[in-house]
Amino acid sequence: MKLVILDRDGTLNPQGDDFITSPEEWSAQPGALEAVARLNHGGWRVVVATNQPGLGRGLFDVVSLNAIHAKMLRQVAAVGGRIDAVFYCPHAPDEACHCRAPAPGLLEQICDRYGVEPFDVQVVGSCVEHLQAGAALGAQVHLVCTGRSAHWQPGQALPIEFPATTQVHASLGAFAEQMLPTAPAPSPTPAPPLVV
Repeated sequence: MKLVILDRDGTLNPQGDDFITSPEEWSAQPGALEAVARLNHGGWRVVVATNQPGLGRGLFDVVSLNAIHAKMLRQVAAVGGRIDAVFYCPHAPDEACHCRAPAPGLLEQICDRYGVEPFDVQVVGSCVEHLQAGAALGAQVHLVCTGRSAHWQPGQALPIEFPATTQVHASLGAFAEQMLPTAPAPSPTPAPPLVV
C-alpha cells in the first residue's frame, strides 16, 4: 500500500493565529484538495494526522471537530479525491501524551491500522513538529512551503530542528507531482511497409 500522512493546518487549510472551531471557519488551501485527488488517482491512500489541542483546552468539542472534518471530506470528494481517515490528538501540550507531534504515537497508530511499514510512508506537513514525528517513526518526510513554512523555498537550507532527511516542496501540489509517475514518452509510430 502507498500511504501519505498529511498534517491538516497549514497543509490542507490556511493557518492563522486562532484555532478553527467550526466548519464555517474551515477553508481549503488553494490547490491542496486537488493535490489529494491527484495522489489518489496515482494509487496513493491519504490519511490526515493532526494535533488539536483546542479540544483539550475546551475551545471546541468533538462534535464541532467532526463537523469541520466532514466539510473537509466533502470538499475533497467534490474534486474527485478521498481522505481515508482523520486521526487527531486531543491533548493540550502540557498533558505529555505520546500522540501529540512531535511524538510519533499518532503516526504509529496509522501504520498499525493500515498494516504498513514506517519506511514506506510519506509524511507531509508545513510544521516542524509533524516532520519530527515522521522522522521519529522512520518515515520519509516532506515539508510543504505553506502555512507556517510559507517563508521557506525549495533549495533553501532549513534550520537544525528539521530532520536532516527533509525533502522540500513549494506546495502540496508540487509534492503530488513529484510522487506521481511521469508518463512515458510516446513510442515512435512505425513507418508503413514500403510497397514497390
